[in-house]
Parts: sequence; C-alpha cells; structure tokens
Amino acid sequence: CGPPPFLFSVGSSLQVREGNAYTNMGRGNYSKEPDNPAKSAKARGTNLRVHYKNTRETTMALRGKTLQEGMRYLEQVLEHKAAIPFRRHTGGIGRHPQAKMYNHINCRWPKKSCEVVLGLLKNLESNAEGRGLDVSAMKLTHLQVQQAPKQRRRTYRAHGRINPYMASPCHIEIIATEHEDNVPGASTAVDTTD
Repeated sequence: CGPPPFLFSVGSSLQVREGNAYTNMGRGNYSKEPDNPAKSAKARGTNLRVHYKNTRETTMALRGKTLQEGMRYLEQVLEHKAAIPFRRHTGGIGRHPQAKMYNHINCRWPKKSCEVVLGLLKNLESNAEGRGLDVSAMKLTHLQVQQAPKQRRRTYRAHGRINPYMASPCHIEIIATEHEDNVPGASTAVDTTD
C-alpha cells in the first residue's frame, strides 16, 4: 500500500507508478537556489496529476505566509472556511462573497490541488526538522508551478469521431527559509534628553 502518490521523500530518488506513467520524485534542479541554503528547506514534485491552473492559484495564495500559516490556510480551504482567490485563470470561475476577504471577486475551493500542496508543505516541514531548523520560524520564500507534459486520453463523440481528452499535470517547487527578526541593537537607541 503506502502513501498516496503525491506524498514522497525528497531526499531519496524514488519512482511511483501513477496510471500508465512513472513519476520521477527525488532530487532535481530547482529554478532558484535559496539565499541562505543552511537555513532553508526545499520540496518539489514533478509530473503531479493535478490541474496546473488550480495549483498555480493555490500556491500563489500562499505567498508571504509562514509554513504553519500556509498549512492552516489550506486546511481551512478544504473545510470551506477559506477560499482560494483566482486572479489570473478566471475563465468560467464563479463569483462568491468569500473572495471579498482577498480583495477579489472570483474564488474556488480546489480540493485536489490543496491536498497535493498540503502534502508538499508537510514534506517540507519534515525536511526542515531533519536539518534541525526551527519550523515555527520558516517562511515560504519561493513557490513555483510549471506546466508538465500533457497526458493523452481519448473521448468518443457522436458519428464515430474521437476527440482528445488531455490532462494538464504540473511541476511544483517550494522553498522555505528560517525567518530572522531584526531587532535594533543598543547603538541605535535615540537619546531623548535635551
């Protein structure tokens, strides 16, 4: 049995059978390296069978959040207590008053994308713990979703015709860095005496 295909270990090279294709999960090249690699943790997934557009909007909603805030937010989306605002891919996306929280009008609750990204965040958390980093101080610094090669199926139409029935998988990479609070030192104290 084992974990679902979207939960995996980044430290080892591992292949998971997903449908008719093998998904390569393991070490790989990231589009960006963290500024401070000693204080950072990474997680990525390739050829994940979740819609690219939904996953892109889901990860963009996590920008600027800490790791714990991001995980809490995605769990609230799964419970429909929060929503994912759709800002770029808005064709056919309905309006909902819950989107007012994000100064927008279009939102959805993409269940599968949230589950996959939440699995990556949990993997990122365990990678950070393995490196001895403070998980409560981790801030999501790099979130990227790219389109993967489309997967092809077919659907049968009237009058003996066949049309493509394509899947739009994606690659996801996330980097979190331990956030340091900059506290002013004693040398910057202001003298108030006249």
